[in-house]
Amino acid sequence: MQNFAPIALFVYNRPQHTERTIKFLQQNEVAAESRLFIFSDGPKSPADEDKVQEVREFLKTVDGFKSVEIIQRKENAGLANAIIEGVTQLINDYKQVIVFEDDLVTSPHTLTYFNEALNRYRYEHKVMHIGAYMYPLKTPNLPESFFYRAATSWGWATWERAWKQFEPDIDVLIPQFDSRMIHDFSIDKTMNFWKQIQDFKKGKNNSWAIRWYASIFLKGGLTLNPSHSLVNNIGHDGTGVHSGMNDIYNVIVNPRPIRQFPATIKEHPVAYQSIKKFLAHRKGSYWARIVRFVRAKLS
Repeated sequence: MQNFAPIALFVYNRPQHTERTIKFLQQNEVAAESRLFIFSDGPKSPADEDKVQEVREFLKTVDGFKSVEIIQRKENAGLANAIIEGVTQLINDYKQVIVFEDDLVTSPHTLTYFNEALNRYRYEHKVMHIGAYMYPLKTPNLPESFFYRAATSWGWATWERAWKQFEPDIDVLIPQFDSRMIHDFSIDKTMNFWKQIQDFKKGKNNSWAIRWYASIFLKGGLTLNPSHSLVNNIGHDGTGVHSGMNDIYNVIVNPRPIRQFPATIKEHPVAYQSIKKFLAHRKGSYWARIVRFVRAKLS
């Protein structure tokens, strides 16, 4: 009998985004077999109260899943604390979890991909994270899914054995890195992952995701990813607390199911180079960056 993982959905004050996220989840093949847990964070200020309440009124209408449980906070925990606590709660109860935030649209096959991967790699301790998002890569003939070092946070899943390795204390993480590791962690310095670590230390961000990736990296772990993304982030419209206004990471969601999974637990070298190339050139030319900056300021 298939053991479907529970879904953790974290929402806040964006009713339209939340409605779209749930609409697409409801269209998944195995939605009716999946338990949905919706974690609704409390308002940060009086200005957020109406939108938070609007989201909560909509949540009362959600169906289409095996069960729906809404967990409401009176106070504001913030996204990082909410995710860490919510994931830990479901991991303790179900030993596995699929995680979404309120600004992700999915393929009808996304939940199937997660559950098949969770079952396939359940006892492969080097595999610590399953991601559903992938950059718009241009390299042809990549396998349908592959292993890679970094963890994406736009739709993901994990197991109890891996989540136990999560180290939230930045002062424990940082001393374990040397210069070579920082270079590798930052995808040959094409992505600002190490800067995110430093910014967290300085109190400039409150990212759970960069600490999760660092925890995986320091354990020599790998993440499973589709070569054609199974989710798209619709939150880069200025409405999110942690989102910007750009389409660099915008993708067309894969309409087909993932049928092929890697048998060898090893980072795929061609996929790694393809990701590195995308990251190195993702912002475009100097003039393209100026145009994007101006558009963001005017919008």
